Amino acid sequence: MAPQLTGTSRRRRPAFTQPRSAEPTRHPAVALAMALPCAALLVALFGGWEQMANQAQAVADLLGH
Repeated sequence: MAPQLTGTSRRRRPAFTQPRSAEPTRHPAVALAMALPCAALLVALFGGWEQMANQAQAVADLLGH
């Protein structure tokens, strides 16, 4: 006869039943305030305005306008 394990087995609860962390969620305006300075810096460094204008012109040419 095979030996049986005694005691209770510990099973993990599914992720959706785990208690959520106490960290609050960030307001979208705060995320925007964090991202805009970085985006403005990248536009200034890499010439984003000219690149956007070139892309818009290419799309307009493809559409025949």
